[in-house]
Amino acid sequence: MGGSAEHLAVLADCERAMGRPERALAMLEDPDVGGLDPSSRIELLIVASGARRDLGDVAAAVSLLEVRELDSSAVRPWTARLWYAYADALAQAGRTADAVQWFTAVSAIDDGETDADERLDELTTDEPALGEATPEL
Repeated sequence: MGGSAEHLAVLADCERAMGRPERALAMLEDPDVGGLDPSSRIELLIVASGARRDLGDVAAAVSLLEVRELDSSAVRPWTARLWYAYADALAQAGRTADAVQWFTAVSAIDDGETDADERLDELTTDEPALGEATPEL
C-alpha cells in the first residue's frame, strides 16, 4: 500500500476486522489525517465510528459523524455512505425517529449503494416479519 495516508480507512477497517477497534481508532491520530481529501477523511470517520460502536460507545460513534459535511446541501460521492452510517449509528443509539429521517434522506439520493430502503422498512413497520410469532390477544 505504500504508506500513503489515503489508505488509512482501509487499514483501520482491517484492524476492526481483526478485532482491534482500539488500533482502528488510533488511525485518527495519524499526523497525515489533516491532509486527507474529503472522501478519504469521511471514510476514515465512518470506520472509526464503527470502531466506537465495537467498543460499546454508541454516543461517541454518533458524534464522530457529526461533521460539517453531514449537513451539506451538496451531494458528493460519499454523501450516501456518510448519511447511512449516521442513520445506522442513530438507530443503534435508540434514536429511531432521527434514524428514520436520515435513512429517508439516504433513500432519496442512493443509487443502490446501500440498503437504506430495507432499513427504513425495518424501522417503520410495526408488523412482525415472516416466520415471526404474532402475539396472542
